[in-house]
Amino acid sequence: MPEIASSIITLTTDFGYKDPFIAEIKGVILSINRHATIIDLTHDIEPFNVVQATFIVESAYKYFPEGTIHVAVIDPEVGSERRPIIIESSGHLFVGPDNGVFSRVLNAGYAVRYVEITDEKYVLRKDSPTFQGRDIFAPVAAWLSKGIKLLDIGLEIAGVKTINIPAVQRTQAKLVGEVLYIDHFGNAITNITNNDLENMGGDYLVRIKGQELSPVANYAQAPAGGLGSLVNSSGYLEIFYYRGNASTLFDIGIGDSIAVSRKKKL
Repeated sequence: MPEIASSIITLTTDFGYKDPFIAEIKGVILSINRHATIIDLTHDIEPFNVVQATFIVESAYKYFPEGTIHVAVIDPEVGSERRPIIIESSGHLFVGPDNGVFSRVLNAGYAVRYVEITDEKYVLRKDSPTFQGRDIFAPVAAWLSKGIKLLDIGLEIAGVKTINIPAVQRTQAKLVGEVLYIDHFGNAITNITNNDLENMGGDYLVRIKGQELSPVANYAQAPAGGLGSLVNSSGYLEIFYYRGNASTLFDIGIGDSIAVSRKKKL
């Protein structure tokens, strides 16, 4: 099986921007491979929210060239016995803790290999108690970007941890899902997809927070003073407020229930 390699490395963390953590991670990568291209997916994941991170990584990775290396460090158990891992899936490499952070990637694509990081010469410090993003995952990603083989870095393992991803509940006439993510604009992105809605026949009503919404094609078509719903460019049902913050104005949060039902025929 041919090895895949790329000089592109993406970063997803819950570290924020106040501290020097992200700069240190990038410094480690560039010290090993100064030609690496480092892309920040986001560092504003809600602290410790692994489920939110799974959504971000799965949404974004497919838009990068095959061979891209994706580092995700949302790691409440940092320093514990959980394994540091590499996953080869759908032509990409994923580096991070074995805590389910790549669950949606594995659900959406296919896995070729799972590797536990074991060779200490490719890390700064194996027993790093609080910052394995810098000391383990950053240097491993950098060495991978230089073409080091997976099995030089670690041992192949049978599988990795996955977590339960909120599933859409379906009946013949109704879907029940939930809000997965609140974006920068306050839009609420749900786990209901375009495929789910097509199975409803395309003529449906959306209910959330006591409001009933008819879907629109774009933001500007939203009803004045009220919430709107549409399928966004990533294929997810989204709740929004035109030129305003739906999450703040209507108290919509992650985990809130959303229902979609067929319109009754007159």
